[in-house]
Amino acid sequence: MRADFMNKSEPFYGPDFSQLAREDPEVAQVLLDELTRLRGGLQLIASENLASPAVLAALGSTLTDKYAEGYPGRRYYGGCEVVDRAEQLAIDRAKALFKADHANVQPHSGASANLAAYAALLQPGDTVLAMALRHGGHLTHGSPVNFSGRWFDVASYGVRRDTELIDYDEVRELALRHRPKMIICGATSYPRLIDYSVFRGIADEIGAWLLVDAAHTIGLMAGEAIPSAVPYADVVTFTTHKTLRGPRGGGLLCTAELAQRVDRAVFPFTQGGPLMHVIAAKAVAFGEAMRPIFRRYAASVVENAAALCEALAAEGMRPVSGGTDTHLALIDLRGVGVTGAEAERRCAAAGITLNRNVIPYDPEPPTVTSGVRIGTACVTTQGMGVGEMKEIASLMTYAVHNPGAITSVLQRVKGLTVTHPAYPRDE
Repeated sequence: MRADFMNKSEPFYGPDFSQLAREDPEVAQVLLDELTRLRGGLQLIASENLASPAVLAALGSTLTDKYAEGYPGRRYYGGCEVVDRAEQLAIDRAKALFKADHANVQPHSGASANLAAYAALLQPGDTVLAMALRHGGHLTHGSPVNFSGRWFDVASYGVRRDTELIDYDEVRELALRHRPKMIICGATSYPRLIDYSVFRGIADEIGAWLLVDAAHTIGLMAGEAIPSAVPYADVVTFTTHKTLRGPRGGGLLCTAELAQRVDRAVFPFTQGGPLMHVIAAKAVAFGEAMRPIFRRYAASVVENAAALCEALAAEGMRPVSGGTDTHLALIDLRGVGVTGAEAERRCAAAGITLNRNVIPYDPEPPTVTSGVRIGTACVTTQGMGVGEMKEIASLMTYAVHNPGAITSVLQRVKGLTVTHPAYPRDE
């Protein structure tokens, strides 16, 4: 490493904010306004997090300039010897972090990773068994408006009415009836742990591939706050920007047997040139997730979600399935007489950002919903703990019940954000 590595004036790294402010003040103002928004409110959207300054530095680097179709050592462009190092670091760190045989870090998003997984394992028209969207599944798990529902024959499983938990007996019955070539487990709004061993057994019984979509929970797996899906799945798809706290992007983990099929499904089948600045930022995030402090963070995320859930239940807002084992909770608002869409609006006015979400067997359409989804990844990144979760539950309750008293809620929100800021100014 060069002796002047830490000298900020040399070597040239990339344009700084002052240059952006001079050349395009309108876009510069957007960046400032978004930072102000983050610092001035509570971010409870379960699929969001706050990437570290180191991750952001990699994202804003000159690596964005490089075309690098192919893989390290096997590129279709010259001049890739430097970016090869970035991608190899990301691959090696992902394999070590998740104890996986193989990792592909090129997918642009979780949806891109899922598309590649379908391409690696199936042919159009094959049958897939996955969780229903209205019970917590994802668009790429068979929605008719998505490629998965248009190109594949998808059978769906859900949760029981009485427990709101996955009915593993139903999953097995559907698998035996439909004989899918692939079973998907994983969800966007299912708050409980998934028994991957049961899914593995069902997949083995019918000779199906098992795909685990760990977009939401991969960071909790990395931090050993919940069990890993890697020992059970043929392929694990994930995002790097949710609980993993990295840049916006995706990835795949798979067995050695499937490595070539997965790599070819990503490039050249579903994607062209990889985003090398994002891949470098993924390497940073994987490195951060390997540290003991990240394990403490992941455990706190889960602890905070449980505490927030319990506090909301005490305020009369019913958690679906009775609680959570992960970073997110799904709250049924029918008991307080407010729709999810209205609760989202009222909370937004009070500086609390969350999203409306259907609940299992929801009588309302997806544009309205009977529930909201909340997550604790961002507020935990800001250093908040169980005590703050109780305060947040109180703030949410007051905002939902008293839309005319937003000013007082905003003041209390600012009290939390001042003591636990997003992106502290000394970083």
